[in-house]
Formats: sequence, C-alpha cells, structure tokens
Amino acid sequence: MPYAGLVMAYWEKEIRSLMGKAIHRYGLIQDGDRILVGVSGGKDSLTLLHLLHERRKRVPIDYELIPIHIDPGFGSSRQELLREFFEARGLPYRIEQTQIGRLAHSPENRENPCFLCSWERRKRIFQMAHRLNCNKIALGHHKDDIIETLLLNIFYSAEISTMLPVQTMFKGKMTLIRPLALIEERKIERFAREMGLPFGPSGCPIAGKTKRKEIKELIAVLEKRNYRVKGNIFRSLSNIKLDYTLMKIGKRET
Repeated sequence: MPYAGLVMAYWEKEIRSLMGKAIHRYGLIQDGDRILVGVSGGKDSLTLLHLLHERRKRVPIDYELIPIHIDPGFGSSRQELLREFFEARGLPYRIEQTQIGRLAHSPENRENPCFLCSWERRKRIFQMAHRLNCNKIALGHHKDDIIETLLLNIFYSAEISTMLPVQTMFKGKMTLIRPLALIEERKIERFAREMGLPFGPSGCPIAGKTKRKEIKELIAVLEKRNYRVKGNIFRSLSNIKLDYTLMKIGKRET
C-alpha cells in the first residue's frame, strides 16, 4: 500500500504541474476571472473541473468557477451524478436538457452529425457564458486533441490549423481556454480513475466510429515504430518554418 500511495502522489503532482505550466505559459487565468467550465461528464472535463477547483486553494489569485452541462438528449442519465459532483464542491452550476444530439443524428442530417452536435452545444455554452457574465470558458481538450485536430484538418480540410490553448473571441469579450493542453489523454484517464471521478459514456450512437478515432489509431500505429512521433507532432506546432512552406511563394492554384 505505501508503494501505491507513492504512485498516486507522483500522478497527482505531474498532472497538477502540467496544468499549472499551461496556465502560466499561455496566461490562461487571471485574478477576478469568472470562468464557465464546460462539463460533458467525460474524464477530461471532470478532471479539468476537479483540478481548477482544488487549485483555487493553492494560488494567490481569486477566480470563480461555474460548471455547465449541456445534455445532448441521448438518454445517458448522467445528470444526477453530475449534480452531486457539483454540489459536493459547493459550486454554482447549470444543467440544461436539450435534444441537440437527437437532432444532429436525425435522418435529415446523416452526413455530418458530429459537426452539428458540436456546433449547437458550443453555441449554447457561449450563450450561457454571456448570460452568466463569464469572461472565460474552460474546455477539457488535451494534448492528444490538439495533435489529432491538426491531422484531421490537414487530411480532411486541406489546412494547417488546430485548437489553441487560449483564443480570444467576440472582439475580446470572451476568451476560450484549454488548461489541459499539455497533458496526454492516457494520463488524464488514469488520474480520473485514481481520483474516483464519476465519468462515463455520453450515449452518442457513433462514439468510437469517427474520423478522430481513425486518426487516433493511426498515431498509435506510428508510435509503436517511434515513440517520439506524437510529441514531435505537438512540438512542430511551435516550430513552423514559413520559408519552407508554400506561403513563401504565395497562393497558387493546384
């Protein structure tokens, strides 16, 4: 048991350290911030809320957290678990029941259900942030999400872009932050399990059958041949040599 305690202490320290590093490197949180935290009920968003909440006791700045859960209407029965999780921490919260998921997966929208579902949920979050006078929105996207989004956009959108750790929107009125940007998904999952966070499936009918899943599997195959692959993709986003891209010679038709 003492060994298990040491392992737990190591994992907790590493996760907290990486989130703190992201917050300081990208200037994610300042004194007086009122932060809406998007909580889907998965491991990433619950880990994010847990870490941001406990961090308030250790840092010399004051910020507010308001967790928000947009239920997409898949019938996952996650609402009560999340309600208990929020109330146990004494956090003001909002849970909104919608039919976004059912609409996105209706027969009239078979081509791109993920896009519509994500778009509508994000729109609701922005509306709630405005209504609750929040100046920031925190989302649980992690290092793997950033890497996978880069490859998704290259392969399927013909552009080089990805999620940003911090992004100002609506002419500076709102800032989107991703405090887990430096943390790998596998570490978040282990942390969430060890901390007993009540995460679970969303009930989405196509979970695990998306293009993102294909990209994840591709990266896993490449990592077996070279364990540096994923880290190199992430570091490449800060090491762009414009002199060796087509941007150097201007836009041309292909």
